[in-house]
Amino acid sequence: MLVNLFNREIIGHSAGRNMDAALISRTFAAVQGNLRQIEWFHTDRGSEFKNQKMDELLETFEIGRLLSMKGCPYDNAVAEATYKVMKTEFVNQMNFQSLRHLELELYDYVN
Repeated sequence: MLVNLFNREIIGHSAGRNMDAALISRTFAAVQGNLRQIEWFHTDRGSEFKNQKMDELLETFEIGRLLSMKGCPYDNAVAEATYKVMKTEFVNQMNFQSLRHLELELYDYVN
Protein backbone atom coordinates (compact mmCIF):
# COMPACT_ATOMS: atom_id res chain seq x y z
CA MET A 1 0.00 0.00 0.00
CA LEU A 2 1.30 3.47 -0.90
CA VAL A 3 0.06 6.28 1.33
CA ASN A 4 0.26 9.98 0.47
CA LEU A 5 1.69 11.64 3.59
CA PHE A 6 0.01 14.96 2.76
CA ASN A 7 -3.58 13.73 3.06
CA ARG A 8 -3.13 10.08 4.14
CA GLU A 9 -4.87 8.90 0.99
CA ILE A 10 -4.06 5.41 -0.27
CA ILE A 11 -2.73 6.08 -3.78
CA GLY A 12 -1.66 2.56 -4.71
CA HIS A 13 -2.38 -0.95 -3.48
CA SER A 14 -2.00 -4.58 -4.41
CA ALA A 15 -2.31 -7.97 -2.78
CA GLY A 16 -0.24 -11.10 -3.06
CA ARG A 17 0.90 -14.25 -1.32
CA ASN A 18 4.41 -12.88 -0.71
CA MET A 19 5.65 -9.49 0.41
CA ASP A 20 8.40 -9.02 -2.15
CA ALA A 21 9.64 -6.61 -4.80
CA ALA A 22 7.09 -7.91 -7.33
CA LEU A 23 4.23 -7.00 -4.97
CA ILE A 24 5.67 -3.54 -4.45
CA SER A 25 6.11 -3.08 -8.20
CA ARG A 26 2.43 -3.98 -8.71
CA THR A 27 1.53 -1.43 -6.03
CA PHE A 28 3.39 1.31 -7.90
CA ALA A 29 1.74 0.17 -11.15
CA ALA A 30 -1.68 0.66 -9.52
CA VAL A 31 -1.06 4.36 -8.88
CA GLN A 32 -3.50 6.37 -11.02
CA GLY A 33 -1.38 9.53 -11.20
CA ASN A 34 2.03 10.29 -12.61
CA LEU A 35 4.70 8.37 -10.70
CA ARG A 36 7.13 11.21 -11.39
CA GLN A 37 5.08 13.36 -9.01
CA ILE A 38 6.09 11.10 -6.13
CA GLU A 39 9.15 12.71 -4.58
CA TRP A 40 9.97 10.26 -1.78
CA PHE A 41 9.36 6.60 -1.02
CA HIS A 42 9.62 6.06 2.72
CA THR A 43 9.91 2.50 4.00
CA ASP A 44 11.00 0.47 6.94
CA ARG A 45 14.17 -1.56 6.56
CA GLY A 46 12.47 -4.70 5.21
CA SER A 47 14.43 -6.86 2.79
CA GLU A 48 11.69 -6.56 0.13
CA PHE A 49 12.79 -2.94 -0.33
CA LYS A 50 16.51 -3.69 -0.70
CA ASN A 51 17.00 -5.09 -4.17
CA GLN A 52 17.91 -4.11 -7.71
CA LYS A 53 14.32 -4.18 -8.99
CA MET A 54 13.26 -1.58 -6.41
CA ASP A 55 16.35 0.53 -7.08
CA GLU A 56 15.58 0.54 -10.81
CA LEU A 57 11.91 1.42 -10.30
CA LEU A 58 12.74 4.36 -8.04
CA GLU A 59 15.53 5.54 -10.33
CA THR A 60 13.32 5.34 -13.44
CA PHE A 61 10.73 7.66 -11.90
CA GLU A 62 13.29 9.81 -10.04
CA ILE A 63 11.82 8.92 -6.65
CA GLY A 64 14.07 9.39 -3.64
CA ARG A 65 14.24 6.74 -0.92
CA LEU A 66 13.97 7.36 2.80
CA LEU A 67 14.50 4.56 5.30
CA SER A 68 13.21 4.50 8.84
CA MET A 69 15.96 4.89 11.39
CA LYS A 70 16.85 1.62 13.05
CA GLY A 71 14.77 1.18 16.21
CA CYS A 72 12.62 4.26 15.56
CA PRO A 73 9.00 3.20 14.95
CA TYR A 74 7.82 6.82 14.73
CA ASP A 75 9.47 7.26 11.32
CA ASN A 76 6.78 5.06 9.79
CA ALA A 77 3.91 6.21 12.02
CA VAL A 78 1.51 7.30 9.26
CA ALA A 79 1.81 4.02 7.39
CA GLU A 80 1.50 1.98 10.59
CA ALA A 81 -1.60 3.96 11.65
CA THR A 82 -3.13 3.41 8.20
CA TYR A 83 -2.44 -0.34 8.44
CA LYS A 84 -4.04 -0.46 11.90
CA VAL A 85 -7.23 1.23 10.67
CA MET A 86 -7.31 -1.02 7.61
CA LYS A 87 -6.94 -4.15 9.73
CA THR A 88 -9.70 -3.00 12.10
CA GLU A 89 -12.17 -1.83 9.45
CA PHE A 90 -11.40 -4.28 6.68
CA VAL A 91 -9.18 -7.30 7.28
CA ASN A 92 -10.62 -8.38 10.63
CA GLN A 93 -14.20 -8.01 9.35
CA MET A 94 -13.79 -10.28 6.33
CA ASN A 95 -13.19 -13.93 5.53
CA PHE A 96 -11.42 -14.05 2.18
CA GLN A 97 -12.06 -17.18 0.14
CA SER A 98 -9.17 -16.59 -2.27
CA LEU A 99 -6.50 -14.10 -3.24
CA ARG A 100 -8.81 -12.85 -6.01
CA HIS A 101 -11.57 -12.27 -3.43
CA LEU A 102 -9.12 -10.25 -1.32
CA GLU A 103 -8.07 -8.19 -4.36
CA LEU A 104 -11.68 -7.34 -5.25
CA GLU A 105 -12.61 -6.42 -1.69
CA LEU A 106 -9.41 -4.40 -1.25
CA TYR A 107 -10.20 -2.42 -4.40
CA ASP A 108 -13.69 -1.64 -3.07
CA TYR A 109 -12.33 -0.70 0.36
CA VAL A 110 -9.70 1.69 -1.01
CA ASN A 111 -11.93 3.25 -3.66
